[in-house]
Amino acid sequence: MKLNNLPKITTKKKKRVGRGYGSGRGGHTTGRGNKGQKARSKVRLGFEGGQLPLIKRLPLMRGKGKFKSFRKKPLVVNVGLLNLFSKGEIVDLKTLVKYKIIKENDAKKFGAKILGDGELKVSLTVKLPCSKGAIKKIEEAGGKVESKLKTKNEKVKTHIKNKKIKKEKAKRKTKKTKK
Repeated sequence: MKLNNLPKITTKKKKRVGRGYGSGRGGHTTGRGNKGQKARSKVRLGFEGGQLPLIKRLPLMRGKGKFKSFRKKPLVVNVGLLNLFSKGEIVDLKTLVKYKIIKENDAKKFGAKILGDGELKVSLTVKLPCSKGAIKKIEEAGGKVESKLKTKNEKVKTHIKNKKIKKEKAKRKTKKTKK
């Protein structure tokens, strides 16, 4: 056994600032320098010495789309990557994670969307949202898409349809209660 092979068994305690000279960092100014704002207290984040801060100089965004940039967007998977799958396989979040195209945590958090970059040579069944270009390429390769993204028009139509169904149900309930 040699001295350089011995395990280290000593540990240094953390220096407690401003707890006297014996603490290793104590006494008068305790490592903060002499005088001034930073010697007396912490300066808040974004403080620019009294100058109008950057956050206040920027224009204020108003309206409905104010926080649109902070929304969670789906992960992009290009059609070219789907050539890893075997013929006739179903493509969903689980299989994308299995082939290590996307990470499991990200798949749960953000979801995924297939975009039309690259060429597809294998016929697949895709159960994920796809762009128009991706749908076209998947169908050209002999595959099919079971989950398409709804356009604004389709969303409005389904919304109106759902409203009509709710009204009809409400009418049925009122008829039953009157009898």
